[in-house]
Amino acid sequence: MCRPNFDLTGKVAIVTGGSRGIGFAIASCYTGAGAKVVIANRRAPDGEAAAQKIRDAGGEAIAISVDVQNPDSVREMVEKTVARYGRIDIMVNNAGRAVVKSVLEHRLEDWEKVMNTNLRGAFLCSQAVAPYMIEQGKGKIISTASTASVCGFPNRVSYVVSKAGVLALTKALATEWAPYKINVNAIAPSFTETEFTRAYFEDENNLREALSKTPLGRLAQPSDMTGLALFLASDASDYITGQTIFVDGGWTAG
Repeated sequence: MCRPNFDLTGKVAIVTGGSRGIGFAIASCYTGAGAKVVIANRRAPDGEAAAQKIRDAGGEAIAISVDVQNPDSVREMVEKTVARYGRIDIMVNNAGRAVVKSVLEHRLEDWEKVMNTNLRGAFLCSQAVAPYMIEQGKGKIISTASTASVCGFPNRVSYVVSKAGVLALTKALATEWAPYKINVNAIAPSFTETEFTRAYFEDENNLREALSKTPLGRLAQPSDMTGLALFLASDASDYITGQTIFVDGGWTAG
């Protein structure tokens, strides 16, 4: 009988941007599967509140404040995690941001802000955890990409380019770290209903346009990402690496 192993008991996971939305859904899922989770985000009170929610539900979680754009801050996050738990098995690069402006209105500051969070942050966090995973002989790195990794979206040039970079980064890290049994993959959601996007979809035109491109006829929910996130973090995905898997309701199938 086939019984894939999705158990994360004894595993330690860091989830950046883990205080809300997709990140919190993934963190909660991991603790439900037995993992110890570090909620890593910029605002300490938000991170601690999220970690407390998980603890209240019976999971094990702590919060560590981090600026994923800053190498020293990332290094400190990793060192604190290892000091607390002794290992890092799973790194989820979920921290992200977007600037919604036309190309002509995009300032260099806007470009750098988005690129540094979405792409530089994923690189720095992956780079920082890799030595520990190499020493352990195994690890899982999962980044949040987007349908924007392969589709153009107007008024989001920096976001589109940064998420295309995440797709390329995933392939580069996967091939380089495969000899160490580090699997590197990405999850690519379509528009997902979160605290950050809710106001955007209050505009019926925006909602109608998104739904018209989605064969399944609804927006994604953070919980839609958790099954794949658990699979990619578990032993069941040990032969999968370098892949960006779209969770988009069929958006990219058209």
